Amino acid sequence: MTPKLFTTLPGYTGALFRADLFAGISVAMVALPLSIAIAIASGADPASGLTTAIIAGFLISALGGSRVQIGGPTGAFIVVVYGVIAEHGQDGLIIATLMAGVILVVAGRLRAGSLVRHIPEAVINGFTIGIAIIIATSQIKDFLGLTTTSLPAEFLEKIETLWQARDTFNPQALVIGLATMVLIVGLRRAAPRYPGLIVAVGLTSAAVALWHLPVDTLLSRFGPLPNTPNLPVVPDLSLSRMIDLLPSALIIAFLAGVESLLSAAVADRMIGDKSQPNAEVVANGVANIGSALFGGLPATGAIARTATNVRAGGRTPVAGMIHALVILLVMLLAAPLAGYFAMPALAGLLILIAWNMSEPHKWRGYMADRPSDRVLLVLTLVLTVLADLTVAIGVGVALGLALRLRRGDVPPADWHPPEH
Repeated sequence: MTPKLFTTLPGYTGALFRADLFAGISVAMVALPLSIAIAIASGADPASGLTTAIIAGFLISALGGSRVQIGGPTGAFIVVVYGVIAEHGQDGLIIATLMAGVILVVAGRLRAGSLVRHIPEAVINGFTIGIAIIIATSQIKDFLGLTTTSLPAEFLEKIETLWQARDTFNPQALVIGLATMVLIVGLRRAAPRYPGLIVAVGLTSAAVALWHLPVDTLLSRFGPLPNTPNLPVVPDLSLSRMIDLLPSALIIAFLAGVESLLSAAVADRMIGDKSQPNAEVVANGVANIGSALFGGLPATGAIARTATNVRAGGRTPVAGMIHALVILLVMLLAAPLAGYFAMPALAGLLILIAWNMSEPHKWRGYMADRPSDRVLLVLTLVLTVLADLTVAIGVGVALGLALRLRRGDVPPADWHPPEH
């Protein structure tokens, strides 16, 4: 249960600090536009994404069980956060996130971190692809520059609304979105250690500003970004409100715990280390409590940002703490510049995230799985897209565990989750 920070500080050298400093700055430049984009896609304001990256990102690194884990808002939460805000408002999301944090702290203290190995891989793959589909479709509006009053939360109604708005298509928005995606992919291949993501979004957004293109930006859509994080506020925790939000809190806790442990396992393989799963779950709980109190979003370990940290040379939790402090510094000193980020550029970024979440390189392998695993994957995917995440996870996990018990297929103690 001891945080990795406490075991890595003894013998900490100047060379390690320099490596962590470079990695922390690099990851912050990736996390900055990503946190804003995820907040917008979740139906929240851009500042809440930055607040989450600062508060939760610092706490996950300082208290977590991984040497290199980077925490913050992630795409996996977009669907559930959008639904909670639509039904219960921003204060409802704060309460649900706070409750989820408490659930995670209790789960970690009860040493429930190792239970992730019992979740069927087909279920994880199914709801991950389902979430990716929902994220991608939610970005079509800004990617194509369509004009609609609002997008429904339900998938089929959303598709119908987008189709009805097809006459408002903006070619300039599409060009900016595509150019951003091409730049992100190209820079990632050319210089994987450097924060090409913010360079790509910055270049295409600068083109919008310099050429006065008729494309929405953060400033035109949301107004000026605040240059300080929110002050902590304790929400109104009435019993009836907490009961209404308990299912959402359980889903947030489940997603946070699973994604963080998956990310930690991937990081372990990258650096040859062994993380402490129960400390990781507790840290995620504390981070979500902290994020909620500051009006932020749910948070967890972020696989893409964690991998970026490793590739940039991060070796201890100090890199993750530096990443959070750099975002805070940018928010304090350069918030107005973020207002120029173009909405189609951020949409292109999120569509790429959705594509990577779906892990297309594994699709062929799914066809070689057992027929029961393929059915479980497709069922979880369809329920995620057409029903909701609560139903998808509940049905998928229950059916998957039943199939596993029937086959007598118990995962070994040294099982590692799939890379997502």
